[in-house]
Amino acid sequence: MIKSVLRALPVAAFLMGASICRADDAIPNNTVRIGEYWVFYHVYADNLSGPFVPTGANLSVKNVQTPYLAYLRRLAPNFAAEVAFGIPPLTKTYGKGPAAFGSVPYNGVEISSARWFAPTAFIEYVFLNESSPLRPYLGVGLNYVNFYDRNSTAAGNAAAGGPTAISLSNSIGPAATVGLHYQLSHNWSVVASYSAARVQTTLSAHTGGVVRTSDITFGPQTLVVAAGFSF
Repeated sequence: MIKSVLRALPVAAFLMGASICRADDAIPNNTVRIGEYWVFYHVYADNLSGPFVPTGANLSVKNVQTPYLAYLRRLAPNFAAEVAFGIPPLTKTYGKGPAAFGSVPYNGVEISSARWFAPTAFIEYVFLNESSPLRPYLGVGLNYVNFYDRNSTAAGNAAAGGPTAISLSNSIGPAATVGLHYQLSHNWSVVASYSAARVQTTLSAHTGGVVRTSDITFGPQTLVVAAGFSF
């Protein structure tokens, strides 16, 4: 009996080793990514409308940078699903148009700020086969934006004529991405991508019963550089 067990040990060791190799060689289905977002806004806004608003009063925002986080699920050799979002950046709004509201400076002055929670879901097609270390991909999806921590600055309050409450409607819009994925090892990879989304909102500024509004399209485009860990 002992001899039989000893004879079986090499076979068991071989099978265990083969099993471990298969597990090591298996392509992971899950990936998390951490990196950096560079967000470039392309703002199109209606002129502000409402009482005591000078002709041509408009708004602009500056580009921002924020950490990027994402989760990817491998669906098939050439398809993946991604959910991506950034640490909500503080986006500052500046006056554009007339030099002043009455005697209060306006053009180029920071008048309000808000943070965005903006997850985006993509379905992506990954080119080439899974043995290729460098694989381009493209994807389409939906972007959701919720604005919070909306604040009018002291300069914004002065231009509006008093303390002002800012509201911004939520947005759901299409998104697209294109990128390059490079597999460094079985578990580690790096990626670079460029994405665009459509973000539309209505700004309402409430000042002592006076309401001023503007419809805004942000059109953010984002550059991402990130590292990924697959498991």
